[in-house]
Amino acid sequence: MKKMRITQRDYIKANRKASREAEIENHTRPVNFCRVQKSKKVYDRKRSKAENKKALPYLFLHLTLYNSNLGKRLLPKCS
Repeated sequence: MKKMRITQRDYIKANRKASREAEIENHTRPVNFCRVQKSKKVYDRKRSKAENKKALPYLFLHLTLYNSNLGKRLLPKCS
């Protein structure tokens, strides 16, 4: 009868599998650690449109107040 031997390769494989399962359990999905991070300086139309949508209500309100008579009385004059 042969005895089963646990090699170093089997040990590493079992540890990786257990680590991966624990990670999925903690984060509810697999987490990618080696993904390339996108630079914020690079032009990205999708990101710039999303940023504009976030600022739009405040910008609209500011322009409306600035152009109205009430806004001219409330807001300080810009040079």
